[in-house]
Amino acid sequence: MSVTTITTPEAAVDAPPVPTTAPQAAAQPGSARGDHRLVADLVLPRSRVLDIGCGEGELLDLLIREKQVDGRGLELSQAGVNACVARGLSVVQGDADRDLSDYPDNAFDFVILSQTLQATYAPRRVLEELLRIGSNVIVSFPNFGFWRNRLQLLFGGRMPVTDYLPYSWYDTPNIHFCTIRDFVLLCQEADARIVKSMALDAGGRPVGFTAPWWVWNLIGEQALFLLKRS
Repeated sequence: MSVTTITTPEAAVDAPPVPTTAPQAAAQPGSARGDHRLVADLVLPRSRVLDIGCGEGELLDLLIREKQVDGRGLELSQAGVNACVARGLSVVQGDADRDLSDYPDNAFDFVILSQTLQATYAPRRVLEELLRIGSNVIVSFPNFGFWRNRLQLLFGGRMPVTDYLPYSWYDTPNIHFCTIRDFVLLCQEADARIVKSMALDAGGRPVGFTAPWWVWNLIGEQALFLLKRS
């Protein structure tokens, strides 16, 4: 997997994400979700890992089994916490908007926020907390700038509803949608250095060619970033 390092605001806007070429990236029947595989590829073995918004623990369980990480989780829903505990995972109930300040600086080697950023009330503050408590930060999110979403807004005049964004505007848990370009600019404001990045399709498979940011912003249904403090 190649590396994209962003050093200036201009580079951050124009440089393309670098898609992974790892053969295990695409999900196979009965295997882990495609984007979970990509996250696992970024995490070093035996690292200290915090998975925020870990759901029922699928990704955390994968990392513990395959990377032998010291894995912890933070999950908002009690049902999710119960499912994680049933798997034997060390997960506590908590809110990314309120509870990250309880963790000390550099407490983890990797902090993961998978498909959760758009559900937080203060995304910038959450990102800054992630960069404070983790040496490496992995963030994934749905790209609201995806071309089908744009067409639904343009021709239908309504908020998009897709297989990947199945909620209506009035009952969605997602409160801060963003595009890939929005997130790149947020990284600049939060002093986050983009180490690796990729645009993904709905199945969590990386787009297989390099292109400028505006292309990823148009054709990527979701995105995955590895960040460090500047």
